[in-house]
Amino acid sequence: MANPRGGPQRGRGGFSVPPRRDGSVPGHRQASVSPNRRRGSGGRGEGGGGRGGGGGGGRGGGIGGGGRGSGQGGRGRGGGRGRGSGGERDGRGRGDRSHQHTGESTNSLWERWTDGITQSARGRDGRGQRKGENKQHHQGNAVHRPIIMGGATHLPSPYQGKFGRSLPGLMQLNLTPSSMQQPMNSRHDLEGMSLQRTSGGMSDLRASPQGEARTESQRGRGGHWRGRGRDGPPEVRTLGYKTLEGLLEKEASEVAITLSSSTGLRNLLEEKVMRNDLVQLVCQVLCKAFQSRIDRNTVMHLARVVKDSQFFLSILPHHVTGMMSDYMPARRDQYPQHLSNIISLVSDVLNMFPQSSVHSVSMLVTLLKPTINQLRASGVDVLANTDQDLERVQGLVNHLQEKSREGTLRSDKYSFLTADEDAPPGEEDFRMMSIYPSFEEFHLDQKPFLRPNIISQSFPNARIYLDTHFRLLREDFVRPLREGVKELLRIHHTEKTNGIPMKNRQFDDIRVYFDTRVILPLCTSMGIAYKVKFDTRRLQFVRWENSKRLLYGSLVCLSMDNFETFLFATVTDRDPKLLRQGEVNLCFSPDSRAALARVQPSDSFLMVETTAYFEAYRYVLEGLQEQDENDVPFQRYIVECKTDVDPPAYLLVEGRSYDLSCIAAEGQGKIPPFNPLTQNAWPDEEKMGLDESQLQALKLALTKELAIIQGPPGTGKTHVGLKIAQALLKNHEAWSNGCPMLVVCYTNHALDQFLEGIHGFLKDGIVRVGGRSNSETLKRFGLRELTRFKDFRKNLPQHLRRAHHEISNNMQEAETLLKAQSAQLECSLRGVLKEDFLEKYISEQHWHSLCLQPLSDGFETVGKKKPSMMAEWLGIGFSLFFQGPQQTDGEVAEDEDGAQLEEEELIDIDEEADLIQAERIVVDAEHGDKDKYKLKVEEKNIAAMAELMLALNLNDAEAQPGQNQTQTHGHAQADEQEWQMQGHQKKKLRQMARKELKKTSAMSEKEERRIRDVWSLSLKDRWKLYRLWVLRYRSDLRTKALASEQVYQEAAERLNEIRRHEDLSVLRQARVVGMTTTGAAKYRQALQQLQPRLVIVEEAAEVLEAHTITTLSKACQHLILIGDHQQLRPSATVYELAKNFSLEVSMFERLVRVNFPFVRLNYQHRMRPSIARLLTPHIYSSLENHPSVLKYDNVKGVLTNLFFVDHIQPEEEIKDGRSHQNPHEARFVVELCQYLLFQDYKPSQITILTTYTGQLHCLRKLMPSPKFSGVKVHVVDKYQGEENDIIILSLVRSNPQRRVGFLNIPNRVCVALSRAKMGLYCIGNMDMLSSVTLWSNIIHTLREHDQVGPALTLSCQNHPDKQIHASCGNDFKGAPEGGCDQPCQYRLDCGHVCTRMCHPYDAEHKEYKCMKDCSKVLCELGHKCTRRCHQECGKCMVSVDKIIPSCQHNQKVPCHKDPAEFVCQVRCEKTLPCGHPCKATCGESCTSQCMVRVPIELKCGHMQEEPCFVSRDHKNEPRCNTKCGTVLKCGHSCPGTCNGCHQGRLHKACTHKCQQILVCSHECREPCVRDCPPCSSRCQNRCVHSECKKTCGQSCAPCREPCAWQCPHHSCTKLCHEPCDRPPCSVPCNKTLTCGHRCIGLCGEPCPNKCRVCHKEEVTEIFFGSEDEPDACFIQLEDCKHLFEVTGMDQYMNLDEDQGAELDQRAIRLKDCPRCRTPIRRNLRYGTHINRSLAAIEMVKEKINGVPDIIKQQQDVLSLVLNDKTNLKKYLPDKFVSLQEKLDTNVLSIQQLWHLENLMNFLESVGKLKATQVKHESTILERLQKNQPFFRKTEEVLRFLLDPAQRFSEQQVADLGRELKRLSYLAELNERCRMSRFKSPEVVLGTEVQHLRGILEDTLPFSEGLERTVQQMFTKLDVILPRSGLGITEEERVMIVQAVGLNKGHWYKCPNGHVYAIGECGGAMEKTKCPECHAEIGGSNHALTQGNAVASEMDGAQHPAWSDAANMANFDLDNFED
Repeated sequence: MANPRGGPQRGRGGFSVPPRRDGSVPGHRQASVSPNRRRGSGGRGEGGGGRGGGGGGGRGGGIGGGGRGSGQGGRGRGGGRGRGSGGERDGRGRGDRSHQHTGESTNSLWERWTDGITQSARGRDGRGQRKGENKQHHQGNAVHRPIIMGGATHLPSPYQGKFGRSLPGLMQLNLTPSSMQQPMNSRHDLEGMSLQRTSGGMSDLRASPQGEARTESQRGRGGHWRGRGRDGPPEVRTLGYKTLEGLLEKEASEVAITLSSSTGLRNLLEEKVMRNDLVQLVCQVLCKAFQSRIDRNTVMHLARVVKDSQFFLSILPHHVTGMMSDYMPARRDQYPQHLSNIISLVSDVLNMFPQSSVHSVSMLVTLLKPTINQLRASGVDVLANTDQDLERVQGLVNHLQEKSREGTLRSDKYSFLTADEDAPPGEEDFRMMSIYPSFEEFHLDQKPFLRPNIISQSFPNARIYLDTHFRLLREDFVRPLREGVKELLRIHHTEKTNGIPMKNRQFDDIRVYFDTRVILPLCTSMGIAYKVKFDTRRLQFVRWENSKRLLYGSLVCLSMDNFETFLFATVTDRDPKLLRQGEVNLCFSPDSRAALARVQPSDSFLMVETTAYFEAYRYVLEGLQEQDENDVPFQRYIVECKTDVDPPAYLLVEGRSYDLSCIAAEGQGKIPPFNPLTQNAWPDEEKMGLDESQLQALKLALTKELAIIQGPPGTGKTHVGLKIAQALLKNHEAWSNGCPMLVVCYTNHALDQFLEGIHGFLKDGIVRVGGRSNSETLKRFGLRELTRFKDFRKNLPQHLRRAHHEISNNMQEAETLLKAQSAQLECSLRGVLKEDFLEKYISEQHWHSLCLQPLSDGFETVGKKKPSMMAEWLGIGFSLFFQGPQQTDGEVAEDEDGAQLEEEELIDIDEEADLIQAERIVVDAEHGDKDKYKLKVEEKNIAAMAELMLALNLNDAEAQPGQNQTQTHGHAQADEQEWQMQGHQKKKLRQMARKELKKTSAMSEKEERRIRDVWSLSLKDRWKLYRLWVLRYRSDLRTKALASEQVYQEAAERLNEIRRHEDLSVLRQARVVGMTTTGAAKYRQALQQLQPRLVIVEEAAEVLEAHTITTLSKACQHLILIGDHQQLRPSATVYELAKNFSLEVSMFERLVRVNFPFVRLNYQHRMRPSIARLLTPHIYSSLENHPSVLKYDNVKGVLTNLFFVDHIQPEEEIKDGRSHQNPHEARFVVELCQYLLFQDYKPSQITILTTYTGQLHCLRKLMPSPKFSGVKVHVVDKYQGEENDIIILSLVRSNPQRRVGFLNIPNRVCVALSRAKMGLYCIGNMDMLSSVTLWSNIIHTLREHDQVGPALTLSCQNHPDKQIHASCGNDFKGAPEGGCDQPCQYRLDCGHVCTRMCHPYDAEHKEYKCMKDCSKVLCELGHKCTRRCHQECGKCMVSVDKIIPSCQHNQKVPCHKDPAEFVCQVRCEKTLPCGHPCKATCGESCTSQCMVRVPIELKCGHMQEEPCFVSRDHKNEPRCNTKCGTVLKCGHSCPGTCNGCHQGRLHKACTHKCQQILVCSHECREPCVRDCPPCSSRCQNRCVHSECKKTCGQSCAPCREPCAWQCPHHSCTKLCHEPCDRPPCSVPCNKTLTCGHRCIGLCGEPCPNKCRVCHKEEVTEIFFGSEDEPDACFIQLEDCKHLFEVTGMDQYMNLDEDQGAELDQRAIRLKDCPRCRTPIRRNLRYGTHINRSLAAIEMVKEKINGVPDIIKQQQDVLSLVLNDKTNLKKYLPDKFVSLQEKLDTNVLSIQQLWHLENLMNFLESVGKLKATQVKHESTILERLQKNQPFFRKTEEVLRFLLDPAQRFSEQQVADLGRELKRLSYLAELNERCRMSRFKSPEVVLGTEVQHLRGILEDTLPFSEGLERTVQQMFTKLDVILPRSGLGITEEERVMIVQAVGLNKGHWYKCPNGHVYAIGECGGAMEKTKCPECHAEIGGSNHALTQGNAVASEMDGAQHPAWSDAANMANFDLDNFED
């Protein structure tokens, strides 16, 4: 009879082996056992609730015979009694910790646990108490219960042996629903790998100090950890009243974070009953939490918890109703505010979750109305606005209910904002506008409403001001996308008419990517991103390093239905290498993420990109929408444009003064403090060290609350800005009020410069926020670095630390799951998957067809790996050794690795894409580096997984499919015999596979169903079919990942909010916070919290006004704008908006235009006057030269310091993008640069500027790194704020259309012409440029000074009369070394002449190296030096004949060398001691290790060739590599070697395929070492209604449709899955077939597709015997279409029933087709048979898969058992901790639990052996000398146990059992010898002991015969070498101890081992003589005489009995017995 409840069964000991899938255990006999045999073992009492609550605890036998009541699995051990109280929340059962043992046999954890469950299931009353419980203890051998699986009953048979008192036996693990779940294996475990412990369910079970065990569920509410010290998380309690009251004193943000990260809140909200005052307090606290406006995601999470809680759904409605009948005055006084809180709470919940909360909120609102009316009627003074608020909520509820009825309320993303009442009629309120484009914008031809930026007068009001900038900024990024999508749609509609495919079109506003697929999720610090692949065939020409395509932060829109629906995403990571392969990482918007759940990897999107940096737009637009129009800072000036500027408010305090000594000029002394508002008090320019305009700028900045300072090029605006900052920081007490100064710059470079300047006078207190800094000085001030300090988080508030920890753990758990799934998806992209991993997604017929095809002869195994059948089938396998890779139909392979010219290494130029990204990316505190590190680790894991999963890995360029390339010396011969593919074949193979994998076309399922033999397909169709399988594989993984993605994303968003708080804590401690404008946009909310009062904006004229206004908070009192609007302006994406709507006008420029007071700096300190006059008066009306610029030297090598070269050579357009290049200019610029370098200028003194990025890369190609390293090459726009000595400028544009592009913009011209200090050289088409007024004026000035022309005049410094007129690059050849064409002719110190042409550099020739031959004589023989003149001569190396003195051999020796020092190279003629000739040379020592290979016989008996020296080394025998070949218990040959299998003692695991037929009729393809896992093939069960889509191993849901088996004569009334209640109909079918003949089928059955006439031979073929009868009827099987005569088929189907077989004697499986063995699943006639078989199969599945909760409890019980393994804990502590960690931190499968239990029990046995090694030994040396073989063999077993590949197969369990037996015998022999009265028993007792030791220390397997021999020899030794070592038998020793009657510790022995006893207390108090040897015995004062000791062998005592303290050690407290 089967176990009624299930659970594993045990006999003696604790080892077990896994059963087969059919339920059998190899090598075990069948038997039957009475079902009631085990009832006495007892179990645990279980209550219905937690901790003895909810139903009370029962009395139980516990694990050792007693127990306590508990919730789900309490632990009672010993004789204790369980206690529990019916409804008590904290009732606990108690019991002591005694563990009752019988010998050394212990019930396994499975017996203990399942007995408790079985008992509890059998007899309980309603409160959970057991009835009539049998308390008898389990004694002696465990009795096994039988196992029923597959119809067979099996009973494990334990083996017996000696191991101490009893040897652990071979146990059987029962596979029942309560104890089994799907095991893991080499391929299917990938789907569930790295599962982490979840917070729900039973998580811990430990004994408390009082002897009680507690679980999470025992708290009465469940779900919490108990306190475990360092072993687990801290105990989480329900939030108490005091805690909630304390939260009311906190900020709303802290309240929200504390509650959202508290499990205690969940407990509180799930209470069934709650006091009224507590309800009020909860509502009050929640309302406060919801007030937080900076923790949106945290509040959302909290609201989600609230809305689904018992509190919101039950407690609060009941409370609202009860308020009407509550007449307690104290509470009624609080009701007005309480009602307001409730309404606020439900309103907040409704707003955040409109769809999912509308029903519960509607109920609350309905209850609130009468409650309010009743309370008001009874005298409660309800607040005035309560009714209005309730009506507003009611209106929202009504609205939502209406939308729900319409079907438009589908999710919680629904938005219902109300319009601004002040908005003009017909104008949409900008606060209600979506930031993302809408459907209407893409499909309707309506122009958006826009206002131009008002730049010449004031705005009407602040609302219009904010509205204007919001609409313009939004339109700037929306318009390119909107217009591009509209163009796409127009082209799509006209594509069919004009025939031009869309893929060949060019688009102006967008970039289009075709065939885009969302592949897999990626875990990043910011949340879930997705890897996306797109088609790159049209993008082969794109240079991704420089392309602006898919930059970080760019917005993309994806659609697969012509933008009827679409997804938005931004680029999160950009790797040019991956972009070339069509891969990019995207982060989708929140709304789009929700839609992604429906997206499959096979879905193909059209992706369009707009280049705008969307993230910056988004943050600013959100800021504008959130900005209150009454809080716009400096509204008086910014909106109203008032020009009378007030001082900062903080300066108006009486007595305020400034100390400006810190910025005074050197030597001017201290400046006394003064009031800055007093004009006369200011010091003059000389004292301040400033010019007049700089001093005016300083005054303006310090005395006006809004100051504007314009700084033309070189005027020192940064210098002035730093003076201002220094003055303000020195006097920070005037303005700071604890807030830092905020510095905002447009670029990272400008921010670095400004902060470095501040660092010069402020060494600490700086925080930099923005992109990565290039400044070493500032790196330690980065926000990321400051939050990396070791103790940073320790100093944070507790609520932040707790939240960070809790959320991080949630993220980690979700990430672990996601990574495993993503890695598998990633592998499917990297190459061809092995067939094993696709089996689940391949139909059974196709699977057999694929696998039955034999591989080509000779290629069964190659190297170490078996070739992949999938690779062979796809034409990329080893058959290509002969025929080469095939081509798919109509395709020609391309060699992607084709020959390319080797490119010289070029100089590094900052790519424009990199520069743009550097400004966009804001590095967060913990993000960037951590993400990159995680990606590296992940890449390693994926690579390892790819090795396992892929038949062909395309990432491994040269890897041959299926072949391991790792070669070792030991496999050299085998490797030489392996076939190798030629290089070109590999390339073609790889190219073909890559091309096929990139394709997206897959076979349809309809086409798939037509296929019978997959090998008959063409190669093209094979790849299409493969892609179908892979699509299924990916879809399956994608579906599994969705839940984890949602958890991870929510946690990441919450964690980012926590990090923002952490960042804010750092910012608040700073004195100066520096940000880029992008950083300020991203950290906008933090800035609003930080509220800096003083803001300095550098480069303010380059910043869009919307960016500036959102940077400011309402607390700002002082704003300083520094910039120059006549240089670069803000950049806008849409040209029309920039020009016609004035979007490109910054706040700086707009205020200047409305005559707002500003100061312009007038003295430039950079350019020599000739360069400065290009700017004045053409750009600036006036600009004075500082005296310092008059002292520059002239540029060497040219006649003029400024020159513009005129040319007419045309430009070229770059293919991708709108950039341009001009090769003529590029060659000229590069040659001029090299010429200037020849003039002895350093590379760092020269900068090349160009106006287009295309020219930038044209220049790079001409500038090899060795020549031009250090020269800067930049685009003009990226060089603002920079300067250099010499600037070479390439203007690029030259075209017949006279289009000048950027050169028409004065701001850019200003920047380009103002960067040079000493020299400026420009090349361009001056004639074309003269059409622009500004350029015409500049060129006119140049002509006046003869500084423009067709050629630049070069002048030789050494020969001034030699000049070259250079108009193109080739003209510089006249000065090859920078001088002229004359030779140098300088006489060198060596006497030779310089061979170079005239060169101005290295005039003294200090660096010149003479390359002529050296002619010096080196030696007496006249040998000359052969080196170059500049090299040292060195010693003479000419070889000459010399006699070697030691051997008299004649040798060629270097001339300089003494022959006595030379090593003679003649072969040594000596013979080695082994007889082989020496292989060394004459001058070397003879060979010490002879390497000649000779055969030797090893100890194992095998012969093996080894080097000669090895054969003579008797200490270190070589490893035997002979194949083991032993037939294992599974029947297969052992795959290991003799050495690897430890000479046959411990065999390797079998690696052969199992190939058993599973219960589902599929074949098991796992290695036979493991039990068969649940089948992973796709389930094929189906009926006429539906089919099962699960995997075969999962339980199928039964079809509950009415049975379809109906005919005119009978009808079935059962459901489809039930056995039919009608008989089969045998009436012939009366239908006529299409051929005109009568149907040969039966009534009610589908007509066969065969005809008795048309298919006579086939129909009448004899099978059952009656097929040829004329009236024979037939039935056609629907699964395989075979035809059978119905009577024979009926008999075949009823075969088992007719024979009367019992259910448990039949194999549980579906009947097969008699012809082809296909399982019969679908025929209605045999539905009863099929349903019965399927029901039995479902029972088997249930047994195999098990119940997860029960398995989890078993895991916890196993943790308890582990703690009892004292030897393991004591002698193998590291292994104990490892097991403990695995049990504590992971959720394991039943297979893993079984493995861990076996490992635990085996390790405990090894621990016992190790205990014998140290027992009673005096020194380590003694132990090593006596027990070395024992040591070695114990360690050998331990290594075998800990092998990661260990799976405990039946063979390995048996091997380990034998070895442990051997070692136990050896331990006993060692113990007997140690206890012997003889000092050397081996010598005294002679051969008996030596023979026995020889057997036990031998290397041969310990067979049963050897064991019998050993037992016989031990019996003989019992007399002469007894266990006690006393010379008496064991029986005699026991009798003596009992007769004397003394307790432990009274027996002692003399120095010679003779035993004596001491009475009374057992302490020695006198001395006497030993009667045997007359040695002195006894002692005095309880101290033994020297040489005497405790006789442990007599009574087992370890210490004398006289001391109580010492006496405690005589007892094993861990196993203390009452």
